[in-house]
Amino acid sequence: MTEKEEFQSLWDLLVPPKGKAETAQGEIIRIALLQISPCKTAEENLEKGIRYCRKARESGADIALFPEMWSNGYNIYGRPVEEWKRDAVSVDSEFITEFGCLAKELNMAIGITLLERYGSDPRNSLVLFDRFGEQKFVYAKVHTCDFDVEHHLTPGDDFYVTDLDMECGKVKVGAMICYDREFPESARILMLKGAELILVPNACPMEINRLSQLRARAYENMTAVATCNYPETVPDCNGGSSVFDGVAYLPDLEGSRDTCILQADGREGIYIAELDLEQLRNYRKNEVHGNAYRHPKKYGMLIEEKIDEPFVRKDYRE
Repeated sequence: MTEKEEFQSLWDLLVPPKGKAETAQGEIIRIALLQISPCKTAEENLEKGIRYCRKARESGADIALFPEMWSNGYNIYGRPVEEWKRDAVSVDSEFITEFGCLAKELNMAIGITLLERYGSDPRNSLVLFDRFGEQKFVYAKVHTCDFDVEHHLTPGDDFYVTDLDMECGKVKVGAMICYDREFPESARILMLKGAELILVPNACPMEINRLSQLRARAYENMTAVATCNYPETVPDCNGGSSVFDGVAYLPDLEGSRDTCILQADGREGIYIAELDLEQLRNYRKNEVHGNAYRHPKKYGMLIEEKIDEPFVRKDYRE
């Protein structure tokens, strides 16, 4: 190495080429999963939620996601239906608008969940605010657990994707909630609508099979999937919040890689994953999954409404 080359090498270590440091920084989206236990009232959940959003932003988060139905802590089991229905709050309530104001104050997107007041039967919903405090969409759980108490909820009727303005640029974000993950169609339609990141609030045990579903949804759609669950102190929950980045192969690696970039334990806390957006986008441009080699004309049976045995259920509703 010549003296000039040695000097240039040392210079590059001390002063990265113009734009390189900024680009590397801008490629990362920091997703905060608020794996926290609920309180006894919506007012207390609002206060605690605000506190943890602030902590998430202090830790560098670009977006914070709550577990399922945070407004009442998914407290709909073991109670009279009419009693828990009174817990429902509207998307225009102080509980929700406060998080919109907070998102603007913190310059951080927030996905806040609620038992949404909606006609005679409430909905299980997520409201997504961008970092400017603008409400980007209200998503209601499409696949309600109609075999159980969620039969008293109004199901959502569509899946939404929005351009979410991050400091690194716009990111296409969609959502599904808990049981939605068990239907490949949920993530598939979000992918077809352009989703790069799917937010998944959750309230159930995240055991190996449910984690495998999330891994599969990310893998088959080449889409990042971020799931936030309640901690193990909450009945029928065990933490295990996760982020799968959907990138199974990299040019410099032999074989496949683990797409799980974050796996929380059972404890309450804020778990932050760093999603490499440029890596994901390059992968989506070159790999074989997603919408690259599908044959939709051959899938007509998927939208037939007829249900045959052994899958007929008396409590099924359209």
